[in-house]
Amino acid sequence: MKKDQNKAMAIESKSKVDVLFDKYAESHQNHTNEIIHWICVPLIVFSLLGLVWAIPFPHLEFLGKYNGFLNWASFLIAFSLYYYFTLSPVLSFLMLWVISLMSYFIVQLEYWQTAGGPAFWLVCAVIFVVAWIGQFIGHKIEGKKPSFLEDVKFLLIGPIWLLHFICKKVGLRY
Repeated sequence: MKKDQNKAMAIESKSKVDVLFDKYAESHQNHTNEIIHWICVPLIVFSLLGLVWAIPFPHLEFLGKYNGFLNWASFLIAFSLYYYFTLSPVLSFLMLWVISLMSYFIVQLEYWQTAGGPAFWLVCAVIFVVAWIGQFIGHKIEGKKPSFLEDVKFLLIGPIWLLHFICKKVGLRY
C-alpha cells in the first residue's frame, strides 16, 4: 500500500511532459530501436510536413504577395507548436527551430521540382514510407508495439522526446 502511495506521489511531482516521456520510453528501451528512432522520427516529421505542405491551398486575395507563405502545413505547425507549448515552452521553441529548418529544406525540394526534379510530394512520400518501415523494424526488435497504437498523441511526443535528451545533455531545463 505504501509503495503504491510513493509511486503515485512521484508521478504527481513530475511534469505532464515527463509523465508522457516515461510512458513513451516504456516501448523504447532497446538501444537499436532508439538509434532507429533518432533517424526515423525526424524523417517522418519532415516527410509528413512536406506531404501536408503539398496539399493544394486556396488562393486568398487578401494575402496579396504573401499567398504562397500560407498552406495546410501552416495549420499543422501551429497546432503542434501550441500542443508542445502546453507541455513545455522550451521544447516548443526548439521544435520551432527544427520545423523552420525542415521548412527550408521542403522549399528547396520545391525549387528542385521546379528545376525539373521529381515532385517534392513524391520525395516526401518515399521518405515517409521508408521511415515508417524503419520504425516498425525498430519496434519488432524492441518486441513492443509502438506507443501511438495505444494513444495517438504519442505521434507528437516522439520528436520532443528526442529533443529532451539533447536538453538533458547540454543542461537545458525544459
